Amino acid sequence: MLVKLDWTRATQLAGLDNCVIPVKPRTQTFRMKCEQKDGKVVTKTVKRRQFPMTGAYAFTDYHSQGQTIPHVVVDIATPPTGGLNLFNLYVALSRSSGRSTIHLLCDFDEKLFQASHSAELIAEDDRLEVLNMETKKQWEKEIGTQQGHTAGMR
Repeated sequence: MLVKLDWTRATQLAGLDNCVIPVKPRTQTFRMKCEQKDGKVVTKTVKRRQFPMTGAYAFTDYHSQGQTIPHVVVDIATPPTGGLNLFNLYVALSRSSGRSTIHLLCDFDEKLFQASHSAELIAEDDRLEVLNMETKKQWEKEIGTQQGHTAGMR
């Protein structure tokens, strides 16, 4: 069976299109003892042939935000296009409920964790903090005004 993937790190094989990988069937033979209607036990040979495929579901760190996933397999290797930043790493590695339920798919570059945030991300974080403080001040002012009106009504 030939499987065409959107992208893969697998080596391209001669004679196959890009991102196409072969999946060969696996055959296994085993023996079973079966009791017949007359009580006699016979041994049967069973041969099973199947494609070694496992269903899976994958999504990006963006789609996993806010979720807690019971068991996760995370790929933090350098992607074929683009790159990873500390935000991607944090989201990917914090979706599971603990160290025992998260598994890394492959080795990764440790330098990813030594990088600093981008200047744009830091500037956006600072902008949001200013808005947060302004909102808090406005809320406290509004509450104070409401309490003053309530006190004057008594």
